[in-house]
Amino acid sequence: MQLRNIAIIAHVDHGKTTLVDKLLQQSGSFRENQRVAERVMDSNDLEKERGITILAKATSVVWNDIRINIVDTPGHADFGGEVERILSMVDGAIVLVDAAEGPMPQTKFVVGKALKIGLKPIVAINKVDRPDGRPQEVINEVFDLFAALDANDEQLDFPILYGSGRDGWMALTPEGPKDEGLGPLFELVVKHVPPAKTEDGAFRMLGTLLEANPFLGRIITGRIASGTVKPNQSIKVIDREGKLVETGRVSKILAFRGIERSPIEVGEAGDIVSIAGLVKGSVADTFCDPSVDTPIQAQPIDPPTVTMSFIVNDSPLAGTEGDKVTSRMIRDRLFKEAEGNVTLKIEESADKDSFFVSGRGELQLAILIETMRREGFELAVSRPRVVFSQDEDGNTLEPIEEVVIDVDEEYSGTVVQKMSERRAEMVEMRPSGGNRQRLLFHAPTRGLIGYQSELLTDTRGTAIMNRLFHSYQPFKGDIPGRINGVLISNEQGEAVAYALWNLEDRGPMVIEPGWKVYQGMIIGIHNRDNDLEVNVLKGKKLTNIRTTSKDEAVRLTPPIRMTLERSLAWIQDDELVEVTPKSIRLRKRYLDPNERKRMKGKVDVA
Repeated sequence: MQLRNIAIIAHVDHGKTTLVDKLLQQSGSFRENQRVAERVMDSNDLEKERGITILAKATSVVWNDIRINIVDTPGHADFGGEVERILSMVDGAIVLVDAAEGPMPQTKFVVGKALKIGLKPIVAINKVDRPDGRPQEVINEVFDLFAALDANDEQLDFPILYGSGRDGWMALTPEGPKDEGLGPLFELVVKHVPPAKTEDGAFRMLGTLLEANPFLGRIITGRIASGTVKPNQSIKVIDREGKLVETGRVSKILAFRGIERSPIEVGEAGDIVSIAGLVKGSVADTFCDPSVDTPIQAQPIDPPTVTMSFIVNDSPLAGTEGDKVTSRMIRDRLFKEAEGNVTLKIEESADKDSFFVSGRGELQLAILIETMRREGFELAVSRPRVVFSQDEDGNTLEPIEEVVIDVDEEYSGTVVQKMSERRAEMVEMRPSGGNRQRLLFHAPTRGLIGYQSELLTDTRGTAIMNRLFHSYQPFKGDIPGRINGVLISNEQGEAVAYALWNLEDRGPMVIEPGWKVYQGMIIGIHNRDNDLEVNVLKGKKLTNIRTTSKDEAVRLTPPIRMTLERSLAWIQDDELVEVTPKSIRLRKRYLDPNERKRMKGKVDVA
């Protein structure tokens, strides 16, 4: 059977995963009456809740006796490591672009990688039924983007389709016909994408995705570059330098057949398969016949730009809500994560009680923390900090990001002011239709930590911000941090409504009555710039006198809800976020007030 391997590339929310649903449906991968979840490729709980793709996944459909392997890629640049590896498995790409928003930063990021390795793109303009759709202008923007990314003449001569992934149709014009479904897209893939590349020789495969299966152990997914592989065959694993990692036998070969993975008897060159049975082989290693000595070259991965400390939880409430609290358990889990995610870098501290975890962005690290807490882990994490670099002359360089903000015209002045305070340089400002402006900045990553929630507040929730790593540039100078101090509990116990009510004029709270608190825990935001220790356990003194003036009702203002991402962005260097399966608490790094005073100004943030 002929093979085609293709990736679907798009910005967040432009409809990749929904389109894959329709491709599976129309190719007969599941029955008419079969119950299938919406966005079937977003398989883990966090992907379903947030409506984003975090992990790249593969599926397969058969169209007119040709098997098409489809890879759904993440749209967030934070998960770009997934994308960079995935592109080595495919021979073509469908670039999906929203008919109203046009090409966005994350599209640029992935398309740039795809064009660099020579993939010929197919451009699909999605959501043409949107009332604010502007398909012809978007096509021109896509062409300009490809030209700016140094596409060659063959890549610039791309075929174009218009349609709606949600309604399940694609056609050569925005008007239709709509009755052919996604047939034109399938036919274009078969005609435009070259058959799967293969080489002569013994079995070789580059490991691209790694997962753990409770029954089969480690499963490695990749595309077979040459030769064939069968169950029980002896193979070896070599790393990028060609050094031997391990030898072993293949216990099972699984291939993607629709939304299921089925065991097969032989994996042939060009196909995307998963193999089980090896215990050490990882991503970017070459799995090959014992006679092979030269590894397949893996795509280079962009360096991490943000780092955080993961610390063993030492608060008075440690171990009361989670069952995985020791440094050994946290260490094993982090190193296991780093095996399958090549963009993460884990370093152990000298005291073995904390770990420095570096990644692509706050979102990537927040997703890791959220996943760990759902698995029963308890830990404390520090504020994200950027990873600095040095040039040849010893000058400090910092990561700069390209930031695109779509905002209503009335709020654009506020956004420009706030971004300039954060040392951002405006590169472009143009109208994007519907009384909206598109602002393009080059901003230091340091200045963007925590800006998302402030941006939404400033623009009444109407602004959309997208970020993409741009380059390392000379240090931009100091950026002002948080202006408010915090309210800190001075006792351990349960918070009392009466005490919180009396403290309301000091500032808004972040806890509710009945919450467990301890000395050094942050319970609110102070109206002034200094920290203040307060007593939240103080109940009302009861007397026998009953009057209406004495017995005023306690009416509390609802507290500020501190989500994980918001907490990470809000805390200062001398504060930590305590994460447990049930709670997210804010605390000072040093709980004892005397120790806090002694350590003031010399907090070790490394």
